[in-house]
Amino acid sequence: LLDLWSTPYDDRDAALASFGAWYADPVCINGMSVSLDALAERAEEVRGSFSEVRREILDVSEQPTERGSKVAVAFRMGGRHTGVLGTAAGPLAPTGRELTIRVIDLVTVEDGLITNLWMCADELGALSAVGAATLTVPG
Repeated sequence: LLDLWSTPYDDRDAALASFGAWYADPVCINGMSVSLDALAERAEEVRGSFSEVRREILDVSEQPTERGSKVAVAFRMGGRHTGVLGTAAGPLAPTGRELTIRVIDLVTVEDGLITNLWMCADELGALSAVGAATLTVPG
């Protein structure tokens, strides 16, 4: 599944077919309905943010349900930051530095497809590591 987000595709149809093998269309991500097309576009943006994208699974936990399972995945994603990275704080211009983001995904799988996903990324830690965010003392 993580390779899906790291692999470049020859064309949009190939990307949609690959994402469609894993995700429902639409899929609910952090409470928002997201089409496969938008998901494939986001993956392309993430791949464009890094040279040599790397992902490392840190831990996985799975709980069976009536129609599938709930899965928690903790992982690290990163590489050399060579393209604009979209973050909750706004776009981060390329730094040329190694950048690693810690992520936890809580995934609902029903009838073989991911139907719901809650994703939490430590963007602040990553931004701080490259000097793009610092704490200030109030007052």
